[in-house]
Amino acid sequence: MKSLYGSDIVRNMPAYLFAHIQKKKQNLIEQGNDVIDLGIGAPDLPPPSYIIEELCKHTKDQQLHRYSSYQGIPELRKAVAHFYQKKYKVTLDPEKEVLILIGSKEGIVHLIQSVVNPGDKVILPDPGYPVYKMGVHLVQGKVVYLPLDNNNEYKPNWKMISGQDKEEAKLLFLNYPNNPTGATAQKETFVKAVEMANKYDICIAHDAAYDHVTFANYKSSSLLQVEGAKKIGVELGSLSKNFNMTGWRIGYIVGNSSVIHSLATLKSNIDTSQFIPIQLAAKKALEQSEDEIRTIHQTMEQRMLKTWQLLKNAGFQVEKTKGTIFLWVKVPEGYTSSSFSEQVLDQAHVIVTPGSAFGKQGEGYFRIALTVPEERLIEAVQRIDSWINGGK
Repeated sequence: MKSLYGSDIVRNMPAYLFAHIQKKKQNLIEQGNDVIDLGIGAPDLPPPSYIIEELCKHTKDQQLHRYSSYQGIPELRKAVAHFYQKKYKVTLDPEKEVLILIGSKEGIVHLIQSVVNPGDKVILPDPGYPVYKMGVHLVQGKVVYLPLDNNNEYKPNWKMISGQDKEEAKLLFLNYPNNPTGATAQKETFVKAVEMANKYDICIAHDAAYDHVTFANYKSSSLLQVEGAKKIGVELGSLSKNFNMTGWRIGYIVGNSSVIHSLATLKSNIDTSQFIPIQLAAKKALEQSEDEIRTIHQTMEQRMLKTWQLLKNAGFQVEKTKGTIFLWVKVPEGYTSSSFSEQVLDQAHVIVTPGSAFGKQGEGYFRIALTVPEERLIEAVQRIDSWINGGK
């Protein structure tokens, strides 16, 4: 009998971790428990008021409720190009080297579909954002893991990939500032990646979803700042975390024109880009000064420093980060990542994400999202401390 309940690809796909966690959270809340959710990376702070005002202004224009152009409106593509020139001194052609996305998560999955054939190898960071793996699964590609570890500051060691895998790989994902570890990279990391990719004819996709969420004096680098990067590389950007616009679903991909064209061809057959007023609001966001962009992340930096100190005081091994909205914390002895996270939820009613959800190399860690007010972060750590240490 024919199955009416999903393809083999979908049936063999594990449930998205955060969907499982949210279901358990809801059950606890229904039982009358106060749950502090530090799991999913969804900032609680609103976008800057000027972005909201821009959306409201354009939403009232009835002419803008039509379909967008498939590549995204020209005004936003030009704003992305100008933004890259201003921030990174990188020149982009808005017509051929910029494509608007309905959030970078959508872009990641569709990018894989537009580049990878069944059986092709894709190199993924481990630990890494789970959507990379799911995207490869959807096209029936083969995953080659690039192990990242604390001893090398979570930067690639290309010797960890065999020569055969490099020869056969079609696509490589990088992600800095990094989710889940919070690790950052300098331009030299991308220089080495471009050298390797050029040698083996591999397309690099740099997921730069957190490239503006940086702290202190650190400023992120762009893959495209490396000479020759456009020949083999693209970079995905998002306004979700950078401007607290997660629900708006707006992002972009820039770089190699052939890859951009391939993705644009795919997307033109399955979507018509994002709502035009949202695109115009995104344009407004990108036009603001670098100082204004960094200012909106000062609260996140304060939360990171406070939570880091409290975790250290409670006996946890954790490093300060230079970017992202996460802290990557060593699991106490006697627990796996999963068992610790389950116990924290059951006993302390705090949601953290087990490091194993991000790959084999994530085992032994858990991720905290700094996405609740500081007083709730303090309470969360106090609850964990009381449970694990008896409040000592």
